[in-house]
Amino acid sequence: MAVTPTSLRISNEELRGRAQRLQEHLEREGLSGAVLFDASYVLYYTGFAFIPTERPIALLMNARGETTLFVPRLELEHAKANARVDRVVHYQEYPDSPHPMELLKDALQEMGIRDPLGADSDGYPWILGYRGPSLSELLGARVRNLRAFVEEQMTIKSPAEIACLRESAKWANLAHMLLQRYTRVGATETEVSLRASAEATLAMLDAIGPIYRAQSPWFSGARAGYRGQIGRSSAIPHAMAQNIQFQPGDVLVTGASAPVWGYHAELERTMIVGEPTPRQKELFAHMLALQETAFEAIKPGALCADVDRAVRRYYEKHDLMGYWRHHTGHAIGLRYHEGPFLDTGDNTEIRPGMVFTVEPGLYDPEVGGFRHSDTVVVTETGIEIITFYPRDLESLTIPT
Repeated sequence: MAVTPTSLRISNEELRGRAQRLQEHLEREGLSGAVLFDASYVLYYTGFAFIPTERPIALLMNARGETTLFVPRLELEHAKANARVDRVVHYQEYPDSPHPMELLKDALQEMGIRDPLGADSDGYPWILGYRGPSLSELLGARVRNLRAFVEEQMTIKSPAEIACLRESAKWANLAHMLLQRYTRVGATETEVSLRASAEATLAMLDAIGPIYRAQSPWFSGARAGYRGQIGRSSAIPHAMAQNIQFQPGDVLVTGASAPVWGYHAELERTMIVGEPTPRQKELFAHMLALQETAFEAIKPGALCADVDRAVRRYYEKHDLMGYWRHHTGHAIGLRYHEGPFLDTGDNTEIRPGMVFTVEPGLYDPEVGGFRHSDTVVVTETGIEIITFYPRDLESLTIPT
């Protein structure tokens, strides 16, 4: 199905199809209904994006497929305007009297949801200090976990989802280009990241503003930055920004993305400030080869574990395991990290429509970190790489 720019969102028809598949699962399992608390799951089935807090929000579906969104009063108008559900019910506040879960119990009983039911967790999870009873305590019912089904459904991306991911990759590319342009000796990661992210976001809004929504609780537009992965700190895969000043010889590991209707592509690159040393060139070349090894291994019918095994064989062959820190990649979509994972412990079969990041890295504490990350869509014959920023060392060398 072709997706035109004017349909750069998930249609109501697609949302209804997702909900129908959930209803069919409830029928197969003999469940009276479902309760979903996870914000990504609520967005996936209803199109409603919100910031999770201590105030419970839940999507309720009974075995007939009728849907209710349960929200606090402060989200009522927001939910009515954006959630594709049959009705929205609300409670006053948390903590309040009666407790919101007592009112959730009433809503479940009105919908005929009782023993047994399915849920993504047995009660609203701990978020920002929330405390309350579990569903099984509240209803005296057996609660079966639905996470495996929902995650499996989310794994295969539709054409509309892939269109959002392509658009995300496009604006991540612009943000990264600006990040590289403004990076210079003496500047700080904070000023460079802010400038690149703001300019890329403004350009994006000029181009697609009328049809754009971030649908993200974290970012409102394109972003690019370093997250503290600068110099020797680049050897810390998940460092944090520290307003570091760029110096000659620094190895830089970047990150760029743009939420598009909730979907995120991932683009990461390794850059070097000034003429690379022989050791930097060597590790950069191995990093590229590791990523190419992964690209070649991702194909329909292969196992996720097969990809990571192929990559680890390269590490072992070239005596690089001392610089290994993490698996080859992970699925991505509404969340930055989704399952399945390109890891030796994940035997999920790779299928067309899956979307992965591919990001094997090398981390030498004496030199720095070396990691590219690209987002790939699994096709009938292999993969399509939808992030398209240059990957070669010459293009990623910052002049001094």
